[in-house]
Amino acid sequence: MVISELIHKIKEQLTDNADFETREIVSAALKADRAFLIINAKTEVCEAAETAALDMLRRRLGGEPLQYILGFAEFMSLRFKVTRDTLIPRSDTETLVETVLDRLGGGEANLLDIGTGTGCIGISISYYNKNVHPTLVDISGGALRIAEENAAANGVDAALLQFDIMEEIPTGEYDIIVSNPPYIESGVIPTLQTEVKDYEPVSALDGGDDGLKFYRRIIKIAPKLLKNGGRLFFEIGYNQGGAVEELMKESFCEIEIIKDLCGNDRVVCGRLK
Repeated sequence: MVISELIHKIKEQLTDNADFETREIVSAALKADRAFLIINAKTEVCEAAETAALDMLRRRLGGEPLQYILGFAEFMSLRFKVTRDTLIPRSDTETLVETVLDRLGGGEANLLDIGTGTGCIGISISYYNKNVHPTLVDISGGALRIAEENAAANGVDAALLQFDIMEEIPTGEYDIIVSNPPYIESGVIPTLQTEVKDYEPVSALDGGDDGLKFYRRIIKIAPKLLKNGGRLFFEIGYNQGGAVEELMKESFCEIEIIKDLCGNDRVVCGRLK
Protein backbone atom coordinates (compact mmCIF):
# COMPACT_ATOMS: atom_id res chain seq x y z
CA MET A 1 0.00 0.00 0.00
CA VAL A 2 1.33 3.43 -0.95
CA ILE A 3 0.84 6.62 1.08
CA SER A 4 -2.03 7.95 -1.05
CA GLU A 5 -3.91 4.65 -0.68
CA LEU A 6 -3.44 4.66 3.09
CA ILE A 7 -4.73 8.24 3.26
CA HIS A 8 -7.79 7.30 1.22
CA LYS A 9 -8.47 4.19 3.33
CA ILE A 10 -8.43 6.18 6.56
CA LYS A 11 -10.23 9.26 5.27
CA GLU A 12 -13.24 7.31 4.00
CA GLN A 13 -13.86 5.97 7.53
CA LEU A 14 -13.73 9.33 9.30
CA THR A 15 -16.47 11.95 9.26
CA ASP A 16 -15.85 15.26 11.05
CA ASN A 17 -12.71 17.06 9.89
CA ALA A 18 -11.71 13.91 8.00
CA ASP A 19 -9.01 15.44 5.79
CA PHE A 20 -7.16 17.10 8.67
CA GLU A 21 -7.39 14.13 11.02
CA THR A 22 -6.34 11.65 8.33
CA ARG A 23 -3.19 13.57 7.50
CA GLU A 24 -2.36 14.02 11.18
CA ILE A 25 -2.68 10.27 11.74
CA VAL A 26 -0.64 9.29 8.69
CA SER A 27 2.01 11.92 9.45
CA ALA A 28 2.34 10.57 12.99
CA ALA A 29 2.55 6.97 11.81
CA LEU A 30 5.23 7.80 9.23
CA LYS A 31 6.97 10.33 11.51
CA ALA A 32 6.84 12.77 8.60
CA ASP A 33 5.31 16.16 7.88
CA ARG A 34 2.42 16.90 5.53
CA ALA A 35 4.69 18.02 2.72
CA PHE A 36 6.33 14.58 2.75
CA LEU A 37 2.93 12.93 2.29
CA ILE A 38 2.24 15.01 -0.81
CA ILE A 39 5.66 14.67 -2.41
CA ASN A 40 5.87 10.94 -1.70
CA ALA A 41 2.25 9.98 -2.35
CA LYS A 42 3.26 6.90 -4.38
CA THR A 43 5.84 5.65 -1.89
CA GLU A 44 5.21 2.27 -0.29
CA VAL A 45 4.26 2.34 3.41
CA CYS A 46 6.14 -0.15 5.57
CA GLU A 47 4.07 -2.67 7.52
CA ALA A 48 4.88 -1.15 10.92
CA ALA A 49 3.73 2.33 9.85
CA GLU A 50 0.56 0.99 8.27
CA THR A 51 -0.25 -0.96 11.43
CA ALA A 52 0.38 2.13 13.57
CA ALA A 53 -1.87 4.28 11.39
CA LEU A 54 -4.72 1.78 11.41
CA ASP A 55 -4.42 1.38 15.18
CA MET A 56 -4.73 5.16 15.59
CA LEU A 57 -7.77 5.07 13.29
CA ARG A 58 -9.34 2.35 15.42
CA ARG A 59 -8.86 4.44 18.55
CA ARG A 60 -10.29 7.54 16.87
CA LEU A 61 -13.36 5.64 15.64
CA GLY A 62 -13.84 4.49 19.24
CA GLY A 63 -14.20 8.10 20.32
CA GLU A 64 -10.73 8.79 21.73
CA PRO A 65 -9.72 12.42 21.10
CA LEU A 66 -7.14 12.87 18.36
CA GLN A 67 -4.87 14.84 20.69
CA TYR A 68 -4.55 11.90 23.10
CA ILE A 69 -3.83 9.58 20.21
CA LEU A 70 -1.10 11.87 18.85
CA GLY A 71 0.16 12.77 22.33
CA PHE A 72 0.13 16.52 21.79
CA ALA A 73 -2.08 19.55 21.17
CA GLU A 74 -1.37 22.89 19.54
CA PHE A 75 -2.09 26.00 21.61
CA MET A 76 -0.99 29.59 21.02
CA SER A 77 1.17 28.25 18.15
CA LEU A 78 3.07 26.12 20.67
CA ARG A 79 3.05 22.35 21.12
CA PHE A 80 1.95 20.81 24.41
CA LYS A 81 2.20 17.20 25.43
CA VAL A 82 -1.15 15.79 26.57
CA THR A 83 -2.12 12.60 28.36
CA ARG A 84 -5.26 11.29 30.05
CA ASP A 85 -4.02 13.11 33.18
CA THR A 86 -4.64 16.47 31.50
CA LEU A 87 -7.46 18.37 29.90
CA ILE A 88 -6.84 19.00 26.20
CA PRO A 89 -6.06 22.70 25.59
CA ARG A 90 -8.83 24.45 23.66
CA SER A 91 -8.59 27.40 21.31
CA ASP A 92 -11.21 29.19 23.46
CA THR A 93 -8.62 29.40 26.23
CA GLU A 94 -6.32 31.45 24.00
CA THR A 95 -8.64 34.38 24.79
CA LEU A 96 -7.56 34.10 28.43
CA VAL A 97 -3.86 34.08 27.55
CA GLU A 98 -4.22 36.98 25.12
CA THR A 99 -6.14 39.03 27.71
CA VAL A 100 -3.42 38.56 30.33
CA LEU A 101 -0.69 39.45 27.83
CA ASP A 102 -2.59 42.53 26.75
CA ARG A 103 -3.13 43.78 30.30
CA LEU A 104 0.51 43.17 31.20
CA GLY A 105 1.83 45.05 28.20
CA GLY A 106 5.26 43.45 28.53
CA GLY A 107 5.60 44.25 32.23
CA GLU A 108 7.16 42.00 34.86
CA ALA A 109 4.90 39.78 36.97
CA ASN A 110 4.89 36.80 39.29
CA LEU A 111 2.03 34.64 38.05
CA LEU A 112 0.11 31.83 39.74
CA ASP A 113 -1.69 29.42 37.39
CA ILE A 114 -4.26 27.46 39.42
CA GLY A 115 -5.35 24.10 38.02
CA THR A 116 -2.64 24.25 35.40
CA GLY A 117 -3.13 20.86 33.71
CA THR A 118 -0.73 20.81 30.76
CA GLY A 119 0.59 24.19 31.88
CA CYS A 120 -0.56 25.73 28.60
CA ILE A 121 -1.84 28.98 30.14
CA GLY A 122 1.05 29.90 32.40
CA ILE A 123 3.68 28.59 30.00
CA SER A 124 2.22 30.44 27.00
CA ILE A 125 2.03 33.70 28.93
CA SER A 126 5.65 33.35 30.02
CA TYR A 127 6.77 32.26 26.55
CA TYR A 128 5.37 35.43 24.97
CA ASN A 129 6.37 37.71 27.87
CA LYS A 130 9.78 36.75 29.21
CA ASN A 131 9.21 39.03 32.23
CA VAL A 132 6.54 36.71 33.62
CA HIS A 133 7.64 34.19 36.26
CA PRO A 134 5.03 31.41 36.45
CA THR A 135 4.13 29.09 39.32
CA LEU A 136 1.98 26.20 38.14
CA VAL A 137 -0.37 24.54 40.64
CA ASP A 138 -2.43 21.39 40.25
CA ILE A 139 -3.89 18.70 42.49
CA SER A 140 -2.73 16.00 40.06
CA GLY A 141 0.86 14.79 40.22
CA GLY A 142 0.44 13.29 36.75
CA ALA A 143 -0.65 16.62 35.32
CA LEU A 144 2.26 18.43 36.98
CA ARG A 145 4.74 16.01 35.44
CA ILE A 146 3.32 16.82 32.02
CA ALA A 147 3.37 20.55 32.79
CA GLU A 148 7.02 20.27 33.80
CA GLU A 149 7.85 18.57 30.50
CA ASN A 150 5.94 21.21 28.57
CA ALA A 151 7.69 24.06 30.34
CA ALA A 152 11.08 22.58 29.51
CA ALA A 153 10.09 21.85 25.90
CA ASN A 154 9.02 25.46 25.41
CA GLY A 155 12.00 26.99 27.18
CA VAL A 156 10.04 28.33 30.15
CA ASP A 157 11.40 28.29 33.70
CA ALA A 158 8.41 27.49 35.92
CA ALA A 159 7.93 26.54 39.55
CA LEU A 160 5.52 23.65 40.12
CA LEU A 161 3.42 22.94 43.22
CA GLN A 162 1.05 20.07 43.95
CA PHE A 163 -1.88 21.45 45.95
CA ASP A 164 -5.55 20.76 46.59
CA ILE A 165 -6.69 24.34 46.16
CA MET A 166 -10.00 23.52 47.85
CA GLU A 167 -8.21 22.59 51.07
CA GLU A 168 -4.85 24.39 50.96
CA ILE A 169 -3.50 27.82 50.12
CA PRO A 170 -0.18 28.18 48.24
CA THR A 171 2.49 30.42 49.68
CA GLY A 172 3.95 33.49 48.00
CA GLU A 173 2.81 36.85 46.68
CA TYR A 174 1.68 37.24 43.11
CA ASP A 175 0.90 40.05 40.70
CA ILE A 176 -1.47 37.84 38.73
CA ILE A 177 -3.60 34.79 39.41
CA VAL A 178 -4.95 33.04 36.36
CA SER A 179 -7.20 30.00 36.25
CA ASN A 180 -9.29 27.91 33.91
CA PRO A 181 -11.01 25.96 36.67
CA PRO A 182 -13.49 23.11 36.28
CA TYR A 183 -16.74 24.91 35.49
CA ILE A 184 -19.20 22.40 34.07
CA GLU A 185 -22.22 21.64 36.25
CA SER A 186 -22.01 18.12 37.69
CA GLY A 187 -25.37 17.13 36.21
CA VAL A 188 -24.33 18.17 32.72
CA ILE A 189 -21.22 16.01 32.50
CA PRO A 190 -23.05 12.76 31.53
CA THR A 191 -24.54 14.61 28.54
CA LEU A 192 -21.18 15.73 27.10
CA GLN A 193 -19.65 14.28 23.94
CA THR A 194 -18.15 10.81 24.34
CA GLU A 195 -14.64 12.05 23.65
CA VAL A 196 -14.96 14.49 26.56
CA LYS A 197 -16.90 12.60 29.25
CA ASP A 198 -15.27 9.22 28.63
CA TYR A 199 -11.66 10.32 28.09
CA GLU A 200 -10.83 13.66 29.70
CA PRO A 201 -10.31 13.80 33.49
CA VAL A 202 -13.61 14.48 35.24
CA SER A 203 -11.76 16.34 37.99
CA ALA A 204 -10.79 18.95 35.39
CA LEU A 205 -14.41 19.34 34.22
CA ASP A 206 -16.68 19.12 37.27
CA GLY A 207 -17.42 22.51 38.82
CA GLY A 208 -20.02 21.28 41.31
CA ASP A 209 -23.80 21.55 41.26
CA ASP A 210 -23.85 25.06 39.76
CA GLY A 211 -20.43 25.04 38.09
CA LEU A 212 -19.12 27.80 40.39
CA LYS A 213 -17.47 25.83 43.21
CA PHE A 214 -13.90 26.61 42.21
CA TYR A 215 -14.61 30.25 41.41
CA ARG A 216 -15.93 30.78 44.95
CA ARG A 217 -12.87 29.20 46.50
CA ILE A 218 -10.30 30.99 44.33
CA ILE A 219 -12.02 34.36 44.79
CA LYS A 220 -12.02 33.77 48.56
CA ILE A 221 -8.29 32.99 48.82
CA ALA A 222 -7.01 35.30 46.07
CA PRO A 223 -6.73 38.38 48.37
CA LYS A 224 -4.31 36.39 50.56
CA LEU A 225 -2.10 35.65 47.54
CA LEU A 226 -2.22 38.80 45.44
CA LYS A 227 -0.07 41.88 45.97
CA ASN A 228 -1.81 45.24 46.36
CA GLY A 229 -3.54 45.96 43.06
CA GLY A 230 -2.94 42.43 41.81
CA ARG A 231 -5.21 40.98 39.16
CA LEU A 232 -7.33 37.85 38.92
CA PHE A 233 -8.18 36.34 35.52
CA PHE A 234 -10.65 33.48 34.93
CA GLU A 235 -11.84 31.52 31.96
CA ILE A 236 -15.59 30.97 32.25
CA GLY A 237 -18.38 29.08 30.57
CA TYR A 238 -20.39 31.05 28.01
CA ASN A 239 -23.25 31.67 30.49
CA GLN A 240 -21.25 32.34 33.68
CA GLY A 241 -20.04 35.91 33.19
CA GLY A 242 -22.64 37.62 35.35
CA ALA A 243 -22.39 35.07 38.17
CA VAL A 244 -18.59 35.22 38.38
CA GLU A 245 -18.62 39.00 38.16
CA GLU A 246 -21.02 39.13 41.09
CA LEU A 247 -18.80 36.82 43.15
CA MET A 248 -15.78 39.05 42.49
CA LYS A 249 -17.41 42.38 43.42
CA GLU A 250 -16.70 42.16 47.16
CA SER A 251 -12.90 42.07 46.78
CA PHE A 252 -12.25 43.21 43.22
CA CYS A 253 -12.81 46.33 41.15
CA GLU A 254 -12.37 47.22 37.45
CA ILE A 255 -14.12 43.95 36.62
CA GLU A 256 -14.35 43.14 32.91
CA ILE A 257 -16.08 40.41 30.93
CA ILE A 258 -14.28 39.62 27.65
CA LYS A 259 -15.77 37.70 24.74
CA ASP A 260 -14.03 35.08 22.62
CA LEU A 261 -13.85 35.08 18.82
CA CYS A 262 -17.28 33.43 18.63
CA GLY A 263 -18.84 36.28 20.61
CA ASN A 264 -19.34 34.25 23.80
CA ASP A 265 -18.36 35.50 27.26
CA ARG A 266 -15.05 33.75 27.93
CA VAL A 267 -12.94 35.71 30.45
CA VAL A 268 -13.68 37.62 33.64
CA CYS A 269 -10.92 39.68 35.21
CA GLY A 270 -10.56 42.28 37.93
CA ARG A 271 -8.11 44.15 40.14
CA LEU A 272 -7.83 43.60 43.90
CA LYS A 273 -9.35 46.52 45.80
